[in-house]
Amino acid sequence: MADIVVRRVALGYFVRPAEETGTGQCRVEPTLGYLIDHPHGGRVLVDTGMGRHPEVDAHYRPRRIPLVVALGGVGVKLDDIDYVVNCHLHFDHCGGNPELAGRPVFTQRAELELARTTDHTLPELIDHPGARYEELDGEAEILPGVVILPTPGHTAGHQSVVVTRGDGTIVVAGQSHDNASLFTGDVLAQHSGVGHYPVWLHRILAFDPKQIVFAHDNAVWTP
Repeated sequence: MADIVVRRVALGYFVRPAEETGTGQCRVEPTLGYLIDHPHGGRVLVDTGMGRHPEVDAHYRPRRIPLVVALGGVGVKLDDIDYVVNCHLHFDHCGGNPELAGRPVFTQRAELELARTTDHTLPELIDHPGARYEELDGEAEILPGVVILPTPGHTAGHQSVVVTRGDGTIVVAGQSHDNASLFTGDVLAQHSGVGHYPVWLHRILAFDPKQIVFAHDNAVWTP
């Protein structure tokens, strides 16, 4: 019996300035999407790459892999994508959405409201021609075994995707944490009762994940 397949999609990288890293030094970070290939429900793309704007480019110095090229690297075309999930709507996660116009884009209602009413992102990436949103208010199973889970923190409407496979669960955690090490720190804080951790962490761990993957880290968290 065919199982759900999750593949990483390399979308390029950018340079996070020193004032944003907390280390006093700039840091190069990958931009990663994830293709969820459901044998019965179609293909879901989680995050679509970096949008373009002169100020954004000057600040982050992005090196983009075009979405069509990135998808080709995992053996699919733009026309093969049935659904889009953005972990949140910052420019580096929804930049390719206009190229996927007409596909349902699953987003938390709070995130879309932020994107439309503040300087949260690049407006042209939100209400572009053909934009079609499926607004969520919390947890939702969008396909059998594919659950969207609110994981606020980086933004108020940030969300992760839980994929239950026959051999275990994979969580696409987006930018719930900048890297796997920070996630480890929060798990240890919860287990020990020392320190602070997100209130939603128990919900992710309740799925007993085998792997957790992130939008800006090649490392994979394992229990």
